[in-house]
Amino acid sequence: MQIIELPVYELKEKIASGEITPREVVQAYLQRVETLDSNINAFVHLDQDSIFTQVEKLESSRVFGKLYGIPVAIKDNICVEGEPTTCCSKILENFCPPYSATVVTRLKNEGAILFGKTNMDEFAFGSSCETSCYGPTCNPRDRERVPGGSSGGSAAAVAADEVPLALGSDTGGSIRQPAALCGVVGIKPTYGRVSRFGLIAFASSLDQIGPIADNVRDSALLLEVISGYDPKDSTSVPEEVPSYSEGLSPEIKGIKVGIPREYFQEGICEEVRSRVEEVLKLMEREGAQVEWMSLPHTEYALSCYYIIAPAEASSNLARYDGVAYGLRVLGKGDGNPMVNMYLATRSQGFGDEAKRRIILGTYSLSTGYYEAYYLQAAKVRTLINEDFSNAFKRYDCVITPTSPTTAFRIGEKITDPLQMYLSDIYTIPANLAGIPAISLPVGEDKDGLPIGLQIMCNYFQEQKMLNIAYGIEELLK
Repeated sequence: MQIIELPVYELKEKIASGEITPREVVQAYLQRVETLDSNINAFVHLDQDSIFTQVEKLESSRVFGKLYGIPVAIKDNICVEGEPTTCCSKILENFCPPYSATVVTRLKNEGAILFGKTNMDEFAFGSSCETSCYGPTCNPRDRERVPGGSSGGSAAAVAADEVPLALGSDTGGSIRQPAALCGVVGIKPTYGRVSRFGLIAFASSLDQIGPIADNVRDSALLLEVISGYDPKDSTSVPEEVPSYSEGLSPEIKGIKVGIPREYFQEGICEEVRSRVEEVLKLMEREGAQVEWMSLPHTEYALSCYYIIAPAEASSNLARYDGVAYGLRVLGKGDGNPMVNMYLATRSQGFGDEAKRRIILGTYSLSTGYYEAYYLQAAKVRTLINEDFSNAFKRYDCVITPTSPTTAFRIGEKITDPLQMYLSDIYTIPANLAGIPAISLPVGEDKDGLPIGLQIMCNYFQEQKMLNIAYGIEELLK
């Protein structure tokens, strides 16, 4: 078996035994990127000199961490000191942060090799990885289709075996939806489980960094490494982090599963519905108790999200004005030169979707509209949270499809924002509630496109969620 075909847990054993060196691992993946990525466009920055410098330091130190010698790709909105971090937006062109995100520091402390920056929708605004200033990423399963978004580059890189592990960020489904469309595993942890320090903010009350991997076991290891309290992040929770990888065991028999009716109504692709229901029947045969139930405020989640998220985005993106860093365009015409510079820089620096969300968010926060829109959305968010709290009093987990459809064609929805927003309809509620959720591949449609299943659990129950996912993964083998 080739190096790039090995799961991380086997790759680790071979590196530890000396059968394979970190240099050989890196060379195998770099060769894979060189062969494939011109047709996929998963990576936007890959510095081979930096990668081999990391390898030399690792091999000379011989300090074995949990990810010693394992390449990990980083989404382009997560800061890596001295490397371009642009959120795939012209307004941050050539920006190299003077510090690294906490998750990046934790990866390095465990011996991981930082393996380039991956493509994404501009500032994570999108569900298809088409709004990047570097051009769209293609789905490795079908290069005429999207990989999902906004972490489309990370998901595509893992699915194409260009890297064994990657980090993404999830604000409304941006890890889980591309994981589903590319046929890999993606996790959104509990809000506060993983530090957001060094993640360039989209919507601060919703954003969370998480892992993307080929299988549940590898994703558990990566989640274990990046999790934990961080005093640099005011939303970080001082909750003990279990050893997810060591505690992993298949868990299906005896678990109580809630299946919300709202996720199986109009709009879902029939092949997605039938495959998820088949998996649920298999779980029942293995001893799981599966029961239909209701999350009554789910129907308001999309509307709620597209008030709260753009409002927070408009506030966060106000800092990009051409003054301190990034793009600066000197405006022309009469009037205040500084105002002209602001207008020209933001007009040319932001793409259409970024401008749309800034305008929507600013409107809903403006005088006279705050109470009518943002305040009402915040109240609905509380009701959605209560729905999940009540559900977890009865059930160990809630299972749904991850996406209502499989991967759609590039360009199919880019001119129809509403249809694009509907792609995240099943993933958004978990972000609004702040609960952990995982997507894992459970089959394919008639065109060979992956179908994802989503598992949601109560706060900080990542271990239970991983065990259930691992049980399903083992069952489907």
